[in-house]
Amino acid sequence: MKWPVAFTVLAFRDFRLIWAGQFVAMLGMQIQTVALGWLVYDITGSAAQLGLVGLFRALPLIFFSLFGGTLADQLDRRRLLLVTQSIQVMMSLTLAVLVTGGLENVWVLYGFAFTTAAASSFDAPSRQAIIPALVPRERLSHALTLNVLSSNTGMVLGPTFSGFLIGQLGSGAAFWAGALSFLAVVTALLLLRTRPPVPVPAKRGFAALLDGLRFVKDRRILWQLMVIDFAATLAVSPVGLLPVFASDVHEVGPEGLGLLYAAPSIGSVLGALAFASVPQPKLPGRMVALAISGYGLALALFGVMPTFYLALGFLGLGGALDAVSMAMRHTVRQLATPDDYRGRVGAVASVFSGGGPRLGEFQAGMVASLIGPQGAMFAGGMACVAIAMTSNYWARGLWKYRGEEQARPEDPDDE
Repeated sequence: MKWPVAFTVLAFRDFRLIWAGQFVAMLGMQIQTVALGWLVYDITGSAAQLGLVGLFRALPLIFFSLFGGTLADQLDRRRLLLVTQSIQVMMSLTLAVLVTGGLENVWVLYGFAFTTAAASSFDAPSRQAIIPALVPRERLSHALTLNVLSSNTGMVLGPTFSGFLIGQLGSGAAFWAGALSFLAVVTALLLLRTRPPVPVPAKRGFAALLDGLRFVKDRRILWQLMVIDFAATLAVSPVGLLPVFASDVHEVGPEGLGLLYAAPSIGSVLGALAFASVPQPKLPGRMVALAISGYGLALALFGVMPTFYLALGFLGLGGALDAVSMAMRHTVRQLATPDDYRGRVGAVASVFSGGGPRLGEFQAGMVASLIGPQGAMFAGGMACVAIAMTSNYWARGLWKYRGEEQARPEDPDDE
């Protein structure tokens, strides 16, 4: 049996270590996420108070990500990751002890959600920026495709494991498992032989943050990539409407709702596996636009399918195309960014990629209240297709991009 091309990057020992550690950590993070929601609702019985968990997770993303990216471009990224992952371990261990002891205070759970999200805001830019130091440049898309694959596999398996742990051993067991999962990343980082170069920025502090924002503004390929991602997910984001489809459109109850939530992640795993079998595209920017267009069309068709299983299939197809788009977006961003800007550029991208889906869920709910959930999903999906295909005109550089690094600010303007 011939392995998919992308899996050959696992021959690089240090990438293999980080990849395995991050998969275990994603699994643990998903286990904790389900347990946290279960606990909050069990204590409060309030959907509104359950929704506050999302708010406490969103605030650090908005306020801290840019600072996390700035630090990633000024400090040893491996050491920064060791600090953030160690904080995650300590927070999980603390909550595991409290929950096992019968915790009933919801504000402790909100504090846990906020603190771990804040640590992740400083962690994510370094995690993204360290990968190019572990694999050759021409294999970067393969490495990032495997990262998407492991992330989405964790999103499929994590909730299942969490439900089993909570049912058999109680909620505390989920947080013990989360602490152990973050220890896997700490171990992988300690075992690294490669010492990624420490960036030596010309500017530090707030000046460095502004310098990073200017870099994104002046490099068309980067802001075009972020805008197409943000606009597409703002136009169509199915997650917020899935309970409506389960309850009112297909009448499949909570069991069917579980399948609807799982379908995009299962599709993402299959999509990443399929994409891992092909060489790195010569025009990765064009692949981003085409994958986003297919994603929008799949979700538009999901909205109007007359039967549940057809709808489920198109939802899974949307997840598969989203995985391809995500891998290519990460690839283009890493290829187009000099190493000393990767942390800040990744942080700006996180704000766009995190904000678009959340606002998209709000937008979908408002439109569905006017024209119904099926109409809202179809209209949003087709708007997404229009955004992606017209990018051939307003983001021409994205379509033509072949993988070259963008000039640094001190270089002559690259436009």
